[in-house]
Amino acid sequence: MPVHRSGTARTRRLTAIGSLLAAFSLFLAAPAQSAPDDGIPPRGSAHMGMGVLAHDGQHGTPVPGDATQTEGVDVSSHQGNVAWSSLWSSGVKWAYVKATEGTYYTNPYFAQQYNGSYNVGMIRGAYHFATPDTASGAAQANYFVDHGGGWSRDGKTLPGALDIEWNPYGAACYGKTQSEMVSWIRDFLNTYKARTGRDAVIYTATSWWTQCTGNYGGFATANPLWIARYATTVGTLPAGWSYYTMWQYTSSGPIVGDHNKFNGALDRVVALANG
Repeated sequence: MPVHRSGTARTRRLTAIGSLLAAFSLFLAAPAQSAPDDGIPPRGSAHMGMGVLAHDGQHGTPVPGDATQTEGVDVSSHQGNVAWSSLWSSGVKWAYVKATEGTYYTNPYFAQQYNGSYNVGMIRGAYHFATPDTASGAAQANYFVDHGGGWSRDGKTLPGALDIEWNPYGAACYGKTQSEMVSWIRDFLNTYKARTGRDAVIYTATSWWTQCTGNYGGFATANPLWIARYATTVGTLPAGWSYYTMWQYTSSGPIVGDHNKFNGALDRVVALANG
């Protein structure tokens, strides 16, 4: 004769309902989680020029074919393994590769990009994406030099570049006053020169530089300017610089998006590499 288990079944049902109610109450009490697409990119994903379109816009491109300028590119982990031979064949003769960000990130594609550009004949250098809110200028300069940002007088290595632009992770000026930002940049530049013997290139946009440094002009005598402006001309330069050395003019160029012009023929690129 089968045993009657209705009481046991009822108990199991009540237990299950109680568990569901408890889980639901925990769900209601839990703090709201940030949406995965909250508009803030993950740390380490910043790259040269990522704020230009949003802040300065696109206003055409320069007329091609100027023999007094030399085409270049800049790359980061976003490009992955780069087709350097194709870029070389298209006329690109120099490149900058993201090496580091803050004191917490190194580009996993750095070796392929840095060595690959060199191996096809390009003159190349490394750049550091600055995050002045996470560590001092000196700490970030040392991290950069220790992770690919060094320099040697081999005629193929450009001095390191400091990418200082809009903060993709928060407030545009990284929470610093204009004088604090100038001090941070000076700290980075002085440390980089002490470590390598070279003055670093400064990559920036005039509008950011004006907003976040008060248009400080004190670095122009020593540090080459790499200006970011997506337009037919470079426009107004930051204070102190009467000319630019490099110009990032688009983020939608062929093969690799970020294309640049060196303000001089190839022999001038070699001269900058040699110091």
